[in-house]
Amino acid sequence: MNTITAAITAVGGYVPDFVLTNKILETMVDTNDEWITSRTGIKERRILKDEGKGTSYLAIKASEDLLVRGNIDPLEIDLVIVATATPDMPVAATAAYVATEIGAINAFAFDLQAACSGFLYGVSVASAYIQSGRYKKVLLIGADKMSSIVDYTDRSTCIIFGDGAGAALFEPNFEGLGLQDEYLRSDGIGRDFLKIEAGGSLHPTTIQTLQDNKHKIIQDGKTVFKYAVTNMADSSELLMKRNNLTNEDIQWLVPHQANKRIIDATASRMKLDDSKVLMNIEKYGNTTSATIALVLSDFESLFKKGDTIILAAFGGGFTWGSIYLKWAYNKK
Repeated sequence: MNTITAAITAVGGYVPDFVLTNKILETMVDTNDEWITSRTGIKERRILKDEGKGTSYLAIKASEDLLVRGNIDPLEIDLVIVATATPDMPVAATAAYVATEIGAINAFAFDLQAACSGFLYGVSVASAYIQSGRYKKVLLIGADKMSSIVDYTDRSTCIIFGDGAGAALFEPNFEGLGLQDEYLRSDGIGRDFLKIEAGGSLHPTTIQTLQDNKHKIIQDGKTVFKYAVTNMADSSELLMKRNNLTNEDIQWLVPHQANKRIIDATASRMKLDDSKVLMNIEKYGNTTSATIALVLSDFESLFKKGDTIILAAFGGGFTWGSIYLKWAYNKK
């Protein structure tokens, strides 16, 4: 085949050492392990406690893991994309710093922000660059230090989020493997239900916004849950119908790890057996842009060349969608 498709050829991941368990959270807010587990499926999450380390640190560590596992020369990387909702700082792209620090000095780099759908959108962007024929190696990293924006007195959010990063390398494929189809959507109504109110151009930082604690993430949990269940399931089902896929054709569902009940609802609509649904939410919680990449990294050994995989996500904004890809390699 002469047609170029974009395929994942290596993955990597990283989570910090500190484990924030449900039992620890019981000492911080009015909650308990049974309540958290039954409603979210989360038992613990990882937190980057080190002073002076931000999202870039997570992204660099995940990238270094990928480079070692895939035996990749960073000098050959053409582009680095960091999908994140928690960049190190405004204006200066986190991706540019990450690229330099990992030795990808021949690459250009930029950040992508689509909240929890960031990595999914990034797959589309990375694939387009590869399919253009102009670039041979695109490194996509999903990374978020959610602990930097979580209010640990708000039990509706602090039980959900963790810190982490995952990475995937995209290269041209001529066997028809890699990205097959995508369905991505957004709806601006979402910014009323999941947001950080201050710190942007609409409401710049002031002493008052700091005093009012408007620099932490807030959400209307019931509304977000409703939209997430509907849209993740709808987009995955639509992608299956459009490509004449049955539940038997699909080897793996790799969903955004936001809430086990959302994942279960999506799998149910797709009529997938539980054994085909990959989850690590119990260990990491919701790492936002990193979740799908961390699942790919954690379960890499299960994937076989030619496997049909559906990626699905829903995030703030609102942003959501699904991607259909065929796995391109066997783990050596």
